[in-house]
Amino acid sequence: MTPRLYNPYEAAQTQFDRAADLLALSPAARDLLRVPIREYHFSIPVCMDDGNINVFRGYRIQHNDARGPCKGGIRFHPLETVDTVRALAMWNTWRCAVADLPLGGSMGGVICDPHNLSPKEQERLCRGWVRQVARNVGPDWDVPSPDLMTTAQHMLWMLDEYEAIHFHKSPGFITGKPVGLGGSAGRKEATGFGLMIIVREALRDLDIKPTDTTASFQGFGNVAQHAIQLYRKMGGVATCVSSWDQAERTAYAYRKPQGIDPDELLTITNAFGEINKTKAIEMGYECLPGEAWLEQEVDILVPSALENQITVENAEIISPRVKIIAEGADGPTNPEADPLLVQRDILVIPDILANAGGATCSYFEQVQSNMNYYWKRDEVFGKLDVHMTTAFRDVTQFSQSRKMPLREAAYIISVERVTRACQERGWV
Repeated sequence: MTPRLYNPYEAAQTQFDRAADLLALSPAARDLLRVPIREYHFSIPVCMDDGNINVFRGYRIQHNDARGPCKGGIRFHPLETVDTVRALAMWNTWRCAVADLPLGGSMGGVICDPHNLSPKEQERLCRGWVRQVARNVGPDWDVPSPDLMTTAQHMLWMLDEYEAIHFHKSPGFITGKPVGLGGSAGRKEATGFGLMIIVREALRDLDIKPTDTTASFQGFGNVAQHAIQLYRKMGGVATCVSSWDQAERTAYAYRKPQGIDPDELLTITNAFGEINKTKAIEMGYECLPGEAWLEQEVDILVPSALENQITVENAEIISPRVKIIAEGADGPTNPEADPLLVQRDILVIPDILANAGGATCSYFEQVQSNMNYYWKRDEVFGKLDVHMTTAFRDVTQFSQSRKMPLREAAYIISVERVTRACQERGWV
């Protein structure tokens, strides 16, 4: 029998269905929240540097806005699918709700490979994306932000195009902008730092000192880079990190038992978080197959790349030493693998909670941009720490009182909050 292909949207719906059952949601509430409230599919013609016209497929999907304007990233990826975007929009709704942000969830994407696009071609693509949805997004409606393979520069091009279309300055239209041009201090570090704030609190509950732990990370993009930096400051030792190798079209894991130096690795890493294999080996890193990050003898695993990375098939290779899995990526654990991890008494910190630091700081940037007053870096991190710690405490207390895993607790809290907003608005 041919294995059934993984569909992230079906996985997101499965997670929602579990929460809906536990909450005994009405049929109307289920029907409303199980699918996006709006979808925009469009084509983006782009004049390439050689004069030819290439047409790219783009999306913006708004899952729910009962609690406030939608919030969600924009991905550029050659394997992007509309179901991936739908799943991410839904996860963003729950992420904003569990963090108690006055926002809904959305997501956007373009099927493309930025590796093969010049800076000018990327700029035209960014501006073309905005032209297709300029009437359906905005500071009070739907606020985009960077995600996989998009950067602060992409956000600035999009902002510039949006402002040109609407004939007024709208810095709150988009977040993740460069600092000094409407961006918030700390926004780049926020997801990785927020992730480690959550890990810090989880270790405290387990009565484990960070200095007594080691960790292995999947991915070396923005999230993992900053998570490793803060983890080292906490006293932990990151011994392994994986990275995609575009030249060889495969992933490798780089191990250094005495500890990875993220600043050292950044000198041989490109803008897409891809580590130069040859130079890493020259620096003394052991090069292993990509999945080796998952089988390391460490205390903490941090999947920070793509969805569906921990499955029923590979969960068995996870070391008995692992105590925490902190989901820095969206949907990295297949729902079918969750019961296996629970049986092994591994504390899984779900993505909608673990990586909510990015959404939280995006909200901070949105607030600052709309009032045209910007906070200092330390103030941003202080607010982030308080917000993430509060969210973690809310979920853990609920989890302990109901004797359920953190994922179920996080989903029940978030789905209940969104459902209540829909009910109070008279939608269901």
